[in-house]
Amino acid sequence: MRSIIFANYIARDTTRLAATIDVEYSHVRFLGNLALNLWDCGGQQSFMENYFSSQKEHIFRNASVLIYVFDVENEESEREGQYSDFKDSLQAIQENSADAQIFCLIHKMDLIAEDRRDKIFASKCAELTSISSPSKITCFPTSIWDESLYKAWSSIVYALIPNIQVIESRLQKFCSICEADEVVLFERATFLVISHAHTKEHKDVQRFEKISNIIKQFKLSCSKSGSHFQNMEVRNTQFSAFIEMFTGNTYVLVLMSDPTIKSSATLLNISAVRPHFERYLKQEEK
Repeated sequence: MRSIIFANYIARDTTRLAATIDVEYSHVRFLGNLALNLWDCGGQQSFMENYFSSQKEHIFRNASVLIYVFDVENEESEREGQYSDFKDSLQAIQENSADAQIFCLIHKMDLIAEDRRDKIFASKCAELTSISSPSKITCFPTSIWDESLYKAWSSIVYALIPNIQVIESRLQKFCSICEADEVVLFERATFLVISHAHTKEHKDVQRFEKISNIIKQFKLSCSKSGSHFQNMEVRNTQFSAFIEMFTGNTYVLVLMSDPTIKSSATLLNISAVRPHFERYLKQEEK
């Protein structure tokens, strides 16, 4: 997961990765001055006791989120052990970072038959909600082989951005001014969704994650050929889509369905609003 989102791996390349030994620490710059510190704790039982004894304050202190990953296909005996470790994690986060948000990722959903996934995910969520009470948790079904991973991590990162409501209101105003159907703000390195605004409803609820996945794969293809992705315009009889480098740490997607609006007008609007968002995001970072 961490390698696909933050290190530009593709799913099939993750087979080369070894199991996490003890704790692996990553420091990721996000939106400029926002630092995302990832403590990837190996799930082997031999390490678990150490997390909740000698390393508890080191790992759980000053945390903004707890992300606990469950293997959807665990045997019942393994599941009971993991639930016990999850309870210990909840206790540790309450003692050291009481305001942290808690996310549970039900992982490897691709191994479950498609017609059973919703039922099994709902059952797992109900179990974990009961176990974690009175703490509130948010559950996501995930797989490295589809866009579900981007949906989960976009929601996690969204929870970390200060004053996200103000960013959304600015984006909504921009969307209305340039008469776009939808405007989406992506983080530059990971292409995770930061915020979006729309004037028309869209049926595909997974469209952001699909776009993230497609563009990230395209960027990887560009880098392999020694090129750098900067922008893209896609146009047909039904819509025009513009993906442009926006601020120093973001890309923007602008979707238009009005055929009378010229490409040059949309690109001019993006260029005109860019300095405003540059200044605003720098203020947020401070």
